[in-house]
Amino acid sequence: MTFPAKRFYLFSIMISSRHIAFFLFPIFILGTKAADTFTVATFNVENYFLTQFGTRPVKPEISRSKVVEAIVSIQPDVLALQEMGRRVALVDLQKRLKVKGLEFPYREWVTGPDLAIHLAVLSQFPITVHSHTNVMYLLDRRRFQVGRGFGEVRIQVNENYQFTLMNAHLKSKRTVPQASEAEMRLNEARALRKIVEARLKANASANILVVGDLNDSPNAESIRDLIGRRAPRLLDLRPFEQNGDQLPHPTNPKYLPRRVSWTSHYGLEDSFSRFDYILASKGMVKELDRAGTRVHAMANWGVASDHRPVVARFVAEDR
Repeated sequence: MTFPAKRFYLFSIMISSRHIAFFLFPIFILGTKAADTFTVATFNVENYFLTQFGTRPVKPEISRSKVVEAIVSIQPDVLALQEMGRRVALVDLQKRLKVKGLEFPYREWVTGPDLAIHLAVLSQFPITVHSHTNVMYLLDRRRFQVGRGFGEVRIQVNENYQFTLMNAHLKSKRTVPQASEAEMRLNEARALRKIVEARLKANASANILVVGDLNDSPNAESIRDLIGRRAPRLLDLRPFEQNGDQLPHPTNPKYLPRRVSWTSHYGLEDSFSRFDYILASKGMVKELDRAGTRVHAMANWGVASDHRPVVARFVAEDR
């Protein structure tokens, strides 16, 4: 085996100054992949219940199977879930995925004031947990808790790359007697923003993803406040269907291309909205692999959930 002159020179220097490096340095170079990728997905699985909870029914077998089909077709390395029922429901989902060859050895379960539905994160990489289950805010001089809390996990993809994922399910548009649903959602978004700012204040180049069902459109005040009105701002990755629609807006370059990016369907109004997001910090945007980033489209998607999964792929090295 011969080496280029430059490499041979480096090895020679290392041999003369530190003999052990001769054995370690070549092994490290040959055993490290320079451009590994990983895939993150977020999916509101619409009331994944094994037993009825109040007015929330059992999720039918056909729907649970379709959820598994969607996840397996994506093959995520990290999966953020919203609207999970009790812990046994997550165990059920993990077992079904394992049968299909997709195993997640690491998980995080978030319990907030909402006793019905929960957040969860499944990961193929080791995680460190910093989740928030008792986040408070003031509204009309009254104290409220963030209904589902916020999931926060630090994920170690490899020895050189890690990122923080924040999983959220903000207040729905369903009216409640306590306060304005829009104001509640706005305050939840602002509470999450404070956590994001604290992480970026500690490390401006930190790799951060904020994902989940944010229950509002991109131009809503809650989303704009979460992204940030000033630096450090997050970037809305705006995944869209990979259906061939690549051309820009036909008449106004200032407008976004007319790509299919809706993620949620509301049956009573037969309306389609983009409520599910992947927002990235400036540091993590550099690693985005746009070719692997999309709204996941599949036949009979609505059997699984009223939401569609959103997917993003990243290179596992800081750039």
